[in-house]
Amino acid sequence: MRNPFSKTYEPEEIQMFEFLQGIKFFERLRQKELARFLPTLHHRKYMKDEVVFFSKDPSQAMYLIKKGTIELTIDIKDNFETIMELGKGDAFGENSLIENAKRTYTAIITSDEAQLIVIPHFAIQEIFDSNPKIKAKMMTSLAEYYNANNQRLFRSYRESFGFFSLRQMFE
Repeated sequence: MRNPFSKTYEPEEIQMFEFLQGIKFFERLRQKELARFLPTLHHRKYMKDEVVFFSKDPSQAMYLIKKGTIELTIDIKDNFETIMELGKGDAFGENSLIENAKRTYTAIITSDEAQLIVIPHFAIQEIFDSNPKIKAKMMTSLAEYYNANNQRLFRSYRESFGFFSLRQMFE
């Protein structure tokens, strides 16, 4: 039986909750917790070859992809190397969950058009400050994400027979 005192949500809100729960960093959150993010979401449209942000920029927002494709690139001696291609339902700019972080890669739109949901860093931090459970859940997801990335990095290193110095990563 449904609790008559529990909050009910509009169909658009439920649709947004379903979208958010499909994204790694939000998967552990309940609807009531996800509702805290709704007023912070900004819908933006980008066109092909637009740069969303550059490597070493301050990490001022997290981005969720509603439509389109984005390449994450790193600059190695003035050459851009693609490290990952993302599409609908993916998130990037995840280091905006961390205070005073800088971008580690450049994000470039590769589809003709992309629709992104932008969540400003300050809004994330306000939610974290007022609700430690949300912060704990999202930081757990972030730790799992970084752990999976480390595993991929080490696997790639082993498969490349060590043609780069892994020691530099830990210095």
